[in-house]
Amino acid sequence: MKPRWKSPPVESPGRVTPEAARFVRRFLTPVVRAMHRPELRGVEHLPADRPYLLVANHSAGVAMSEIFAFMTLWLERFGVDRPIAGFTHPLGLKLFPASVLLRDVGAVPSTYEAAAETLRRGVPLLVFPGGDYESLRPFWQAHRVDFGGRVGFLRIARDAGVPIVPMGIRGSHLSVPILWRSRHVLPNALLLPRLFGLRRWALTALGAAGAAALLLAPAWSLPLRLAATWAWLSSPFIFTPIVPTTIRMRIGAPLEPSTLFASDDLGDALRRVEAAVQAQVDGLDPR
Repeated sequence: MKPRWKSPPVESPGRVTPEAARFVRRFLTPVVRAMHRPELRGVEHLPADRPYLLVANHSAGVAMSEIFAFMTLWLERFGVDRPIAGFTHPLGLKLFPASVLLRDVGAVPSTYEAAAETLRRGVPLLVFPGGDYESLRPFWQAHRVDFGGRVGFLRIARDAGVPIVPMGIRGSHLSVPILWRSRHVLPNALLLPRLFGLRRWALTALGAAGAAALLLAPAWSLPLRLAATWAWLSSPFIFTPIVPTTIRMRIGAPLEPSTLFASDDLGDALRRVEAAVQAQVDGLDPR
């Protein structure tokens, strides 16, 4: 079942409003620094004179930790004068209150049209090709880069003639321990993920602990306990970061389109990009 909604238009890609910048600096940055002590290396590899795709591995369900960490570090390093747009699910730009923050930080819907328009305006694009497939992997695969065979981002870069810049992220996946990535059972049994067009769902450690507490609540009737457990496991709150971990990011040298797309085999290009991102992850020694 696929939801029927029109993708929001691209308005100010990559442009962070002054209000959003103040919110990040006053409220988000202290929390991110306390929980994750984030680091960003290799910014000298970012092209300054042309747009590009910054391609990274994706983690921890809805990825609050890594996205907030990147946002904090980017604003500290470049302020609001160097835009970069983040790809996001179109639904996120329609649901309050997430829609307000996403629009105010210049996020764009994850469509080919939005990507082409963003790059045409000269704004680089942050992309997590692995999407829910990679971000919902179990915690023991935390440092494995696997985009699940997705090549849409490669078509975007090839058609726009822009380089792909690999970025490896290490540590964020452990902030939300995921126990099980489900392709059919959880999305269908919980129903809400399917209604929102999500192909996969996961069972997190927090989700399992909350479900156990609800099922064992002695003061509630069995139907109420079952309903509360269903609502809890269907909610994005099960992806709340609960483990303080150091999040470190490392940017590598650009992969130029002239060499990356020398042949028509996007499968080969995918393997090269995955290997480049994996090299950045492996270069971030654990602490």
